[in-house]
Amino acid sequence: MSDLRVEIFPSDLDGTVEFYRTVLGFVLVRDERDADSAYVSLRRGRVRLGAARRPFVEPSLRRPPSGVELVLEVEDLESVFARVAATGWPIDEGMTRRPWGLRDFRVLDPSGYYWRVTELGG
Repeated sequence: MSDLRVEIFPSDLDGTVEFYRTVLGFVLVRDERDADSAYVSLRRGRVRLGAARRPFVEPSLRRPPSGVELVLEVEDLESVFARVAATGWPIDEGMTRRPWGLRDFRVLDPSGYYWRVTELGG
């Protein structure tokens, strides 16, 4: 069995923590925002996300704007979509059935990292 941990490099750790906790339902498990090398770690099930503070870099206009598309597979896509919508966070692309058969929706985090939230299945 394998797990995946992703490291991102936002300029605003407070906004990052708020987005991942409130919008996508992650839990903050390590908080070193006050350290010289500011860092946080968040978890949602077996998904782990680390974030180290870096200076702001202007994102490009293409999607995804920050280099990669991050994919979060969830058991109940409708409830996650409802959670995100209830927070008022902008949904970049609404619920869509893709040519490969799965449904998903897409959001950008505060630093422009592009998330595809998709149903389990492939």
